[in-house]
Amino acid sequence: MRVVIADSNLLPHRTLLEEALPAGTATSWHDTWNEAALVDDLRDADVYVGPRFTARMGSAAEKLRLVHVAGAGYDGIDADALPAACVCANTFHHENSIAEHIAAVLVALRRNLLGQDAALRTGAWASSVYSPAIPQPETLRESVVAFLGFGHIGQASWSLLRAFGAEGIAVTRSGAVDAAAHDLRWAGTTAQLGAALTEADVLVVSIPLGDETRSVIGAVELDELGPAGLLVNVARGPVVDEAALYEALRDRRIAGAAIDVWYRYPGGDGKAEPANLPFGRLDNVIMTPHSSGVTAETFRGRVRDIAANITSLSRNEPLKNVVIPS
Repeated sequence: MRVVIADSNLLPHRTLLEEALPAGTATSWHDTWNEAALVDDLRDADVYVGPRFTARMGSAAEKLRLVHVAGAGYDGIDADALPAACVCANTFHHENSIAEHIAAVLVALRRNLLGQDAALRTGAWASSVYSPAIPQPETLRESVVAFLGFGHIGQASWSLLRAFGAEGIAVTRSGAVDAAAHDLRWAGTTAQLGAALTEADVLVVSIPLGDETRSVIGAVELDELGPAGLLVNVARGPVVDEAALYEALRDRRIAGAAIDVWYRYPGGDGKAEPANLPFGRLDNVIMTPHSSGVTAETFRGRVRDIAANITSLSRNEPLKNVVIPS
């Protein structure tokens, strides 16, 4: 069996992947995604691992049986380009890393750690101990966290935040979450989002982006969250209306936000403004480059999933996480 890999995120785990593959498997690694190079390399490949698959690649890869992305998203795979009998599978393992990120940014925001750091670098001790005008910060204990979306990410995040002593509310499109089973204050549908926000100190957004969830968080919802409220977005940028979020942060209609997913993304050089509006000028925002799930733990888990599926393919056994069937 021959496997072509074109995902740079897997390079640090090359040894782990190769050791987990079936004996006799030949691998061909590409440092970057290059369509022309991949077209040549895929002609006798059985498996391709990478973020994008095009019509040119499909025309060349006549023997291909499996396209595997090294993450959850497979929007870069042209389903019509897959050869006959070839399937596409995905993998996850990012939920624990994202949960840790959410907990970290919420502690930082609730306790103004970045503001204290910036002030102390100028010699100012920004603490209520030294300045009575500064309020004592709140911890996460007894805070109310509303989750918009309660899948793998929401549930992993709640397991962690619950350990801080927070209370939780889950709002989903289906409303099928069992509040008692998850030890939540209550759970409901997106029709009850306003009620959740008026109770919440924190909103964690992890709902998938679609026609019905685009800009589902706008000016009205941010005002319902209120001037002490915090927002964390680890879903997709456009789930939260860009202008409404910027204005609410600028005008202190919410206290702060941690934004990991954006409205504009870079090309291959890794450089681009993440939004049309200057979020970087605000002092109540933690900005990260869609990195909340990017950890070695995440990709070790993904490598194991990919190797397991390739092993199953070699044995003609059913594959896991097939998202585009043949």
